[in-house]
Amino acid sequence: MSTKTELSSADLEEIRQSALGAADPLGVAAELADAAQAGRLTDPGDVGFALALAAEIAESRTKLDSALKYVEQAVEAFGERADNKVAAAKALWARILFRVGRNDEAMAVLEPLRPTLTEYPDAAAYITAALAAGGRPDVAEEWLTGAVTTSLAERKEPADADDAGQLFFLLQQRHRLRHALGRQHDAHDNLAERLETRLANAQAATPQDELVFFPEAEFAKLIEQWPALAEVYGKDFDEHRARLEKDLVRLSGRAVLKGSVAGLTAQGDPTDPKTRAAYADKPGEEISWPPERNGLCWCGSGNKYKKCCLPRSR
Repeated sequence: MSTKTELSSADLEEIRQSALGAADPLGVAAELADAAQAGRLTDPGDVGFALALAAEIAESRTKLDSALKYVEQAVEAFGERADNKVAAAKALWARILFRVGRNDEAMAVLEPLRPTLTEYPDAAAYITAALAAGGRPDVAEEWLTGAVTTSLAERKEPADADDAGQLFFLLQQRHRLRHALGRQHDAHDNLAERLETRLANAQAATPQDELVFFPEAEFAKLIEQWPALAEVYGKDFDEHRARLEKDLVRLSGRAVLKGSVAGLTAQGDPTDPKTRAAYADKPGEEISWPPERNGLCWCGSGNKYKKCCLPRSR
């Protein structure tokens, strides 16, 4: 990281993914803090996030004094803002407070975050992690159970993970925590396992016809001629390659055909699922995946993979 370079939101996300593996993670943390304080962030709204990231890196290296300083600056920078990044930063603050023995202050920070368990998908994980750092897994179980009970109070059992939405993340986190604590299964644990099984079955059944990549010009031509295919391949090119990146991560053993409109139409009517499935099954040029992080992205953008499609899978 250069002190002369402004950091964009994408840069911060990349650092979040790679900082702990850096040769000098504490140097990265210090540089993040400097960038936040010196106005070297492209988006001034990222100041709190950059400082929270610096705190997390410092905490991972047990530099708790620095971590506490950074996270307190992050919370101050966020001000009255209320969203998932703010809640995550406050949970990190509580976790660090626990680790330095300031338990009452940590709980005072965490208590107001309890409602976020039913608001943000990540909340169940970061609140549980904070309580675990303070030796309070029973409190975490109590809070998660309350959030699950509230979420289930006015609805029937969800049909699948998508239908469950936020509830799915609560059930997963509660189930894992109870397993770690050696608890016997209850009705909520059974529901968590049913939803996880249905999700796994749905992922395994990803239609082969969706695993075709159309380069940008071909994709534009395809959607222009058959707008209904946006439901299959994505409403625009960004969504198209984001879908494929996620599938490639999840189904790393599956080959992906590099498609063309001419090739698809030669197979038959593109709106017919049988035509698309037959085309996806046909021998042809396949995408080489995954590329090196610093190599050219598989989507043909000309950008590095780490700056282009790699973040899309997250």
